Amino acid sequence: MNSQVIKVGMLGGTFDPIHHGHLRSALEVREALGLDRLHMIPAPQPPLRGVPQVSAEQRLALLKTGIGATPGLYADCRELRRAGPSYSIDTLAELRAEYGEQARLVMIIGFDAFLRLPQWHRAGDLLSLAHLVVMARPGYQAPWPEELNELVGSFEVEGANSLMQRPSGGVLMLTLPSMMAISATYIRERLSEGKSVRYLLPEAVEEAIHEKGFYQHFSQHDE
Repeated sequence: MNSQVIKVGMLGGTFDPIHHGHLRSALEVREALGLDRLHMIPAPQPPLRGVPQVSAEQRLALLKTGIGATPGLYADCRELRRAGPSYSIDTLAELRAEYGEQARLVMIIGFDAFLRLPQWHRAGDLLSLAHLVVMARPGYQAPWPEELNELVGSFEVEGANSLMQRPSGGVLMLTLPSMMAISATYIRERLSEGKSVRYLLPEAVEEAIHEKGFYQHFSQHDE
């Protein structure tokens, strides 16, 4: 592979709020895959999840605060500009157009989201645009459903080097070194009860949350 070919990652989520688990995972994925840039993309209205309590713009501001000046991580607002549900296939198409046909484009998701992949909008087209890297989640293991295995089972590769031989089309299961079991739901719950969230998220994010009065009323939904 030409050393000049750019390697780009996409990591979406509600980031409600951004915490050390998200940020450390983003760093470790970037290192493991040798990514030049990792786009962290808040979803305004994830199709398969509940409605977040804090607005998309507010979550984006917290994400930018959490990332700070960390090299290679980028808070990307593109999905906030769309009306209606936010689909990963549309974001991948935009990134592919921006970075070109030879760029190594990777979509990064957690194992729980991976198990729901057959339900995604145009799931069968994802690998034509990008690679799929699945992050192991602490304490969360399950067999692949038959529908999922039929969809992507034949595309699995071993290791980042094999994945990066082509611009797209591979699936890599990746176990991260830290595997920080931090839950955004747990953070929201503690904030609503007036309990400390110190060391669960960046201090600047914690300060911003308290200053704005976010998460005073706990709302149970997926991260």
